[in-house]
Amino acid sequence: MQMGAEIGKRLADVRARMAAAAKGCGRRPEDIHLVAVGKTHPVEAIAAAIAAGAAIIGESYVQEARTKYDALAQQPVQWHFIGRLQTNKAKYAVRMFDLIHTVDSLKLGAELDRQAQKAGKFQQVLIQVNVGIEAQKAGVTPEAAPDLARELSSLSHLKVKGLMAIPPYFDDPERARPHFAALRALRNRIAARAIPQIGMGILSMGMTGDFEAAIEEGATLVRIGSAIFGERT
Repeated sequence: MQMGAEIGKRLADVRARMAAAAKGCGRRPEDIHLVAVGKTHPVEAIAAAIAAGAAIIGESYVQEARTKYDALAQQPVQWHFIGRLQTNKAKYAVRMFDLIHTVDSLKLGAELDRQAQKAGKFQQVLIQVNVGIEAQKAGVTPEAAPDLARELSSLSHLKVKGLMAIPPYFDDPERARPHFAALRALRNRIAARAIPQIGMGILSMGMTGDFEAAIEEGATLVRIGSAIFGERT
């Protein structure tokens, strides 16, 4: 099977699974959006996914994303950044990405705000939460997330839209479920504070191995790579 047809079939299969998970827990499938994660996959694979109906492309590395973005800039898709972002790459991220999922400090938020002001843009972001308190992972602690949201609310060109998490890896998605539920509960606590300029409508959680559990726990964005593109090259 040619690459384009294979990616199209996989994308359709993922969408069907997403819809089934949503309906199974009483949610509307149209309220959950797919981020097709293209990291390490070539421009041709990303173009095939877009042709098959992918509306959001997720990338983890700024330099790699620049090549793809420049090649596909005329395509009608959103670009999301889902990797660890260094402050010295903020200006490039602001140029390319509609939503940055991985803000975990006031320092990074302030630099994104500064670059967004220079670009005449309001940069949409999510706060990344380290739900598993894993030393090797980025993200603010759950306890510190509400205070970070309040700090970010003072930045005029940054628009916080919700939370993102990468829970610990488990072979069994049921073991990830408590982390998804914890992120939803944290979102609700922050939303209840009604911090000016802070939105909490987006929950970015769930990947190839556990996205159905994430949907059942309230995900609005799921980040799917290998189930669409195959294993990383």
